[in-house]
Amino acid sequence: MKRALFILVLALWPAAACAGLTEAQIGEVALSPPPGARVPMSLVLKDLDGRDVTLGHAIGGRPTLLLPADFTCSQICGPALSITANALRQTGLKAGRDYSVVVFGIDSRDSLEDAGRFATGQVGGPGVSVLSGNGEAIRTLLAGIGYHFQRDKGNAAIAHPAAFVTLTGDGRVSRALSSLALQSNDLRLALIEASDGKIGGLAGRISLLCYGFDAVHGIYTRQIAMLLRIAGGSTVMILTGAIGLMLWRNRRRGASV
Repeated sequence: MKRALFILVLALWPAAACAGLTEAQIGEVALSPPPGARVPMSLVLKDLDGRDVTLGHAIGGRPTLLLPADFTCSQICGPALSITANALRQTGLKAGRDYSVVVFGIDSRDSLEDAGRFATGQVGGPGVSVLSGNGEAIRTLLAGIGYHFQRDKGNAAIAHPAAFVTLTGDGRVSRALSSLALQSNDLRLALIEASDGKIGGLAGRISLLCYGFDAVHGIYTRQIAMLLRIAGGSTVMILTGAIGLMLWRNRRRGASV
């Protein structure tokens, strides 16, 4: 899988929050899914009611938006969840039918009450899970998707990527996206891609044929870049052939005069 790197938008941080971390530590804050990244489907977490829920049950065999969050972070995570929830509403897809949403806390110190306050009014209903876990469960899940954060103990803050991943129904990471630079069409296509074209209808499957542009980085994915190179080479060959044919016809006309 192509490496995706998302650095925390420091401009949205209070100045004091940055003081406790070195530049090297901040440089390690990234979402970088390893090749073949997959989440542990049997991992047990807690829902808002305190019940044990496996990650596989929360995913429910559907393409899934997996959003790591600091439930007590209002500078980044609050706005990121609002942006994501709004983009989901504009996709034309339905949670619980077409996709699942899993929001999970990255800080084991956050309580279920913190999780409830964070999600209230933003996400909820069928197909949506807001999950918490202990330190070991969090480390296991974050390691699976290549999500790296740094804890600023001096300021009681966490530097973390403003980003999330989409998963296939069997838990494989299919794409990483920025939470703060998210467009509804990018999210729709990412979910359709994660479903292997099983949702979104014919129009969605056709759109996937052009879904090779990385909107976050402004570059083409490897497969699409290869197709563009082939198409470009074919165009050059066709133009060369056309010019050669024109020159040949001009010579014949000159010879016949």
